[in-house]
Amino acid sequence: MPKSIRPYLYLTRIDKPIGTLLLFYPCAWSITMASYALEAPLTTPLMYISLFGLGAVIMRGAGCTINDLWDRNLDKGVERTKSRPLAAGKLTPTQAIGFLGLQLAAGLGVLTQLNWYSILLGASSLSVVTIYPFMKRVTYWPQAVLGLAFNWGALLGWSAVAGTVNWSVCLPLYAGGICWTLVYDSVYAHQDKKDDVNMGIRSTALLFGERTRPILSALSASSVSLITYAGYINGQGMLFYGGVGLAAAQLARVLWQTDFDSRTSCWNGFVGCGWSGFWVWMGALGDYLMLVSMSA
Repeated sequence: MPKSIRPYLYLTRIDKPIGTLLLFYPCAWSITMASYALEAPLTTPLMYISLFGLGAVIMRGAGCTINDLWDRNLDKGVERTKSRPLAAGKLTPTQAIGFLGLQLAAGLGVLTQLNWYSILLGASSLSVVTIYPFMKRVTYWPQAVLGLAFNWGALLGWSAVAGTVNWSVCLPLYAGGICWTLVYDSVYAHQDKKDDVNMGIRSTALLFGERTRPILSALSASSVSLITYAGYINGQGMLFYGGVGLAAAQLARVLWQTDFDSRTSCWNGFVGCGWSGFWVWMGALGDYLMLVSMSA
């Protein structure tokens, strides 16, 4: 790989795919649940899962570029982030902005494969993505803003399949995803809490402090309850609830085992939270595949 390309790849965090997966899972939940509700042929979720998977890779990378442009000076004072390409001077802001233009153009290329309702809905999320890095400077709740952005796929996935959003299903699914994001990104934020105090960065990790474990437990319960309710409204079967049950067990395990004063433990907990999103998708996918097999 040419050395000139490496900083751009590291800017997208391509070496840490967990971020892409966390963006992708709410899309996958929604696409699969919509396909189940509409009894869509197998080609429908296959096509949209592929499109949204590609979109997640592209837009997660674009989000990282936006974040690092905002935070390039702050990142220099945080041990974990000081080696990022912009903070380390391996890329200039002008180069990063040019690269961002390419990323957004590629993301638009994916978005335009959807119906017009979904194109407008997807484009409307960009404002939230753009302001997220600023939020850590003004509020202790930047994780909530990240949740608004990272779970937009819970709305967009359904509209891509159906042409519109079923709000009775998608709103609780979206809200459950936001609670989930508050859990995993609060665990993530505990990695940097000492540096964040010195740099004036705010987060739920600092806000929750010693109360982190019970608060995140309550948010986990809220996430699981809201996703379960979305499944109930959608008429999901037992496989879906089994998947949600595994997701709940995974979140409980993470919160029980994570040492919030250890960077390594927090990183492992953050990655572990991602598996809960996977299990929700597997439950929804199991229901859908059973439906398709019975219809064959």
